[in-house]
Amino acid sequence: MKKINLFLVMLLVCIGTTIMAQKKAKTFDGKDYASFGDKFKVTKIYTKNEMLKKYKTLKKGDTITVQFESNIKAVCKKKGCWMKMELAGDNESFVKFRDYSFFVPLNADNSQAIISGKAFVDVESVESLRHYAKDGGKSAAEISRITKPEITYSFLADGVYIKK
Repeated sequence: MKKINLFLVMLLVCIGTTIMAQKKAKTFDGKDYASFGDKFKVTKIYTKNEMLKKYKTLKKGDTITVQFESNIKAVCKKKGCWMKMELAGDNESFVKFRDYSFFVPLNADNSQAIISGKAFVDVESVESLRHYAKDGGKSAAEISRITKPEITYSFLADGVYIKK
């Protein structure tokens, strides 16, 4: 009887593991995405919730190489030289592009994107925050309310896939 119970438990564990793996397996079809920067092989993609947890473990000076998928909240309206990606809650990741070597479309707001590169925590100066606010199309009143540096969840992307 014990052997049968052990066998049934092992069988359930195997079936459960297989089902979980199938649910997590998400195939990437490059035809559904426009590519910017370096093309990259999509491997382990973090969600916006998982990415926020990763950021929370970092200190200034730490970096991790990751891929993450989320919605684009905002794009630089002058050149497309940066974007903000949604994280869990009201948080966001500020994304710049390696060596200023590529840009994303100015109208990419609210698009789904997968980015690959290095995540890190940074402190942005008031001057930089005001510059980004101006590039993002914020009003003079909104810009003048920026009065102190801010800890940011930053990302230096090597490549970006934006859903068509």
